[in-house]
Amino acid sequence: MTVATLDTDACYRASSGRDRRFDGQFVMAVRTTGIYCRPSCPARTPKPGNVEFFRTSAAAHLAGYRACKRCLPEAVPGSPEWNVRQDAAARAMRLIADGVVDREGVSALAGRLGYSTRQLTRLLIDELGAGPLALARAQRAHNARHLLVSTPMRASDVAFAAGFASIRQFNDTIGEVFGMTPTALRERARRAQAGPESGAVVPGAVAVRLAVREPFDGAGVIDWLGTRALVGTESAAGATYTRSVRLTHGAAVVTIVPEPGAVRVTAQVEHLADLPSLLTRARRLVDSDADPEAIDAALAAHSLVAPAVAARPGIRIPGAVEAGEMVVRAILGQQVSVAAARTAVQRIVDALGEPLPAALAGSAVTHLFPTPDVLADGVLEVVGGPAARRSALVRACQAVAHGEVSLDIGATLEEFTAELESLPGIGPWTSHYVALRVLGSPDVLLTGDSAARAGAQALGLPHDVRGLESAALTLAPWRSYLMVHLWGAAGAVRPSPSIPSRAAPPGDR
Repeated sequence: MTVATLDTDACYRASSGRDRRFDGQFVMAVRTTGIYCRPSCPARTPKPGNVEFFRTSAAAHLAGYRACKRCLPEAVPGSPEWNVRQDAAARAMRLIADGVVDREGVSALAGRLGYSTRQLTRLLIDELGAGPLALARAQRAHNARHLLVSTPMRASDVAFAAGFASIRQFNDTIGEVFGMTPTALRERARRAQAGPESGAVVPGAVAVRLAVREPFDGAGVIDWLGTRALVGTESAAGATYTRSVRLTHGAAVVTIVPEPGAVRVTAQVEHLADLPSLLTRARRLVDSDADPEAIDAALAAHSLVAPAVAARPGIRIPGAVEAGEMVVRAILGQQVSVAAARTAVQRIVDALGEPLPAALAGSAVTHLFPTPDVLADGVLEVVGGPAARRSALVRACQAVAHGEVSLDIGATLEEFTAELESLPGIGPWTSHYVALRVLGSPDVLLTGDSAARAGAQALGLPHDVRGLESAALTLAPWRSYLMVHLWGAAGAVRPSPSIPSRAAPPGDR
């Protein structure tokens, strides 16, 4: 299968073999039954002449197909293409999944991508088989199904939590997509599977089980996040990670627990409309839509990296839920240890953090990370260290607060890093580290990172800047995952250039 088009023969082979690796990457629609399935559907595979393939479920909906009640194609991880690709279609899918269309409309989505509404609609139909409204509608149906089968929420609450504008719109969409009422969908799921999709009921919270592709090194992500956890805004205990999040309509608290083939997400939100965005951020935090078999196979092809892959299959990029916070962490992480960087950021939380609303009190966290405008006004009095770094931090917070830097997940890697590097004191190491965490960019190689170079040395790879860059050329487009392996091989869970590199620009030193 190519990126631009679906190879019908390859899709049919994957579906005939019930290959789970392709779940979420395309759907197979059966003309004789009017339903569409995930590639791994256990039902008998129809004859080639009776099927057609769509890149998205939205395209299948528009063609008149309903979701299979047996394999539940909406219950799979998302396509890994949207993080690997940087074209307009992939960037649009990232933003649609984050709820941009529901919150701001199609015109805002188009504007953020640099297109007119008509241009974007035409592009998405040509590339994905559906326009932005249809794609957003499919995303709402996906969110609603999760909530209906995983939680005891009332159907009316599910409707608005999933992003629907009315109960009627919710009922009509569920009927068209799944061929049954919301109540029937919930009851069928409960009868069919008492365990995998049903979440434990937590008072005042919503528990959802989100599928991931295996192998899945979820424990590695939790360990990474726990090592950097800030008291008040984050808590890590064993395999459980909890943190506060600031969303469009209010605050939220999310707890993540990796499980075989899934992550258990328990969410508390001030406003139900924020729930889809929170679930999307949880997925990105643990890189749940990655294709681990493809990544591991590519990295293991390098004889010196293969042992690390064998030791930690299914490695993931630890993501971020708040881009502004990640900029602060990256700037304060320049040239210092993880412990020192955490101490510096902890002072900010202690002095400027905002207490959680009473409705969210009683959780493992107590505060929200301060907003960019609060940071711009007060961070200079809180943070010590070199004057240049403090000045860079203040300027970055001002730029984010005033919208001079958007930190948009719909940006390309080049756009994202160029915006950050336009600010004084921010160079390629900082901008690309933020991009790795916020965008989930799969092909970032921080050759100026001392821990990565130490890891390269431990694996027997060249550990000078040019040598490491040359040795990793064949591992594109998965060099971000190589970075995680290098940090692990160094015996350090920190990406900090504590040994300044001659190749590092002044802003990163």
